[in-house]
Parts: sequence; C-alpha cells; structure tokens
Amino acid sequence: MTEPDSRDQEPAQRSAGSGFTAQEEARRLTRIQAHLAHLPLFKELPRSELEPIALGTREIHALRGDILFRSGDPCLGFHVVVYGRIKLVFVSSSGLERVVRLVGPGEGFGEALMFMERNYIVTAQALVDSLLLHVGRDTLFTRLEQSPGVARRMLAGLSERLYRLMGELESYTLQNGVQRLVSYLLQEWPGEEGKPFRIDVGKSVIASRLNLTPEHLSRTLRELMDRGLIRVQRRNFTILDSEALRQYRG
Repeated sequence: MTEPDSRDQEPAQRSAGSGFTAQEEARRLTRIQAHLAHLPLFKELPRSELEPIALGTREIHALRGDILFRSGDPCLGFHVVVYGRIKLVFVSSSGLERVVRLVGPGEGFGEALMFMERNYIVTAQALVDSLLLHVGRDTLFTRLEQSPGVARRMLAGLSERLYRLMGELESYTLQNGVQRLVSYLLQEWPGEEGKPFRIDVGKSVIASRLNLTPEHLSRTLRELMDRGLIRVQRRNFTILDSEALRQYRG
C-alpha cells in the first residue's frame, strides 16, 4: 500500500513567506487573504478580520509525493487545501499504510490537535501537486480570543467533521464493501449521468480508505460495470444509472 517515496521530501523549502521584498510580501498577503476569503471557515469574515490571520498564514506548494508532516511531529497550526489532494495515513512499524482520510479543496485538517496542543497522530502526503495554506496556531488563538464569531465558525466546522466521521463509522460497521464503494463514488460524482469524471487518486488508496483489499475493490468495480451501472477507464469514472446504483446492495 505504500506509495513510491522517491519524492518523499519535506516541501518546506517551497513555502512562501520569507525573504521577500515589501512589494512581494504585500502581494503574497493579498493572495492569501483571497484564498482565506473563499474558505467556508472564513468566508463570512470582514477584511479587517482576515488581515491578521493572513499575517500568520503561509502558502505551501507541495509536489506529488511530498510529506507535509509525519506522525509525532508537533502541530503548530492547521492546513487548508486550496487545490490538490492530500491523504492522511496511519503507518505501521512495517511500513504498511491505512488511509484514514482524503482531503480535497476547501477542506482543512489538524484543527483538533492544534487546539489540544498535541503532536500529529497521522502522516500527511500530497497525492497530486497541491497548494495549501498553513494557519499558524499562535496567530489564530489571538484572533479567537478577540473574535467570538471566528470561534463559533471553527466549532461548527469541527462539529460537522465529527458528524461526518460518525457516519463513516456507521458505514464501516453496517455496510458491505459494495455499499461503501457506491457511497464513495456518489460522493465524488459531479452529478451528470453519462459524463466521465476523474478521481485523482489510485485504486490502492481508494481501497485503503474504504477498508477493502485492492483485489476486493477490483472485483466490486467489475461487478458494477458488468451490471451496466458504471464505466471505468483508468482513473476516469462514468455513472450510467445513478438511481440503480444507489439502490444496488451487492
């Protein structure tokens, strides 16, 4: 399950935010504010609230395969994906991976550990070239003390994440492999039957995320294709009959 790590390197050297001229720094902060303003967590905040948060935020340009942090590293803030895809994994002593979450654009990770001031318990790796924001803990804590509105939005975001995790736990315990795969495909599906869409992660990652073996995933995909419910070409998927797919139980 372990991905090739020929590019397994820390992306910090590509992070922006140091050694810039005043003009470059001003452009960087403007760009970060624009990114923050589109995130669900911050989109309702006025510009005056975003400016101090942007000062404590840095951009991270991560290439495919880059490690953002490892289990045991200190959590000094939280990340938000602007574009790309990040996998969060538990790694065993033998090097085997268990994918616990796939994080896409607009989603964040690390908030809970940041609040608890604990080290990371997972490893984060870029699955594709990605741009992330890292919001510094000290800057954010200062703003939370000064702005109850920011604190409420973060609490709502964490509560939504907990609700989603409870739903995933229910699916793992009550649904079979076919049902878990169907749910995943419908979540990724843009909503138009007959039109291909791309899932930018490998099938081994999908299998790990759904608690399936790669062989089980391949058999299940073939089963859905044989029944005329989906079409698969490499990483391009097409849903042919969404209603029948939703009803299918394997």
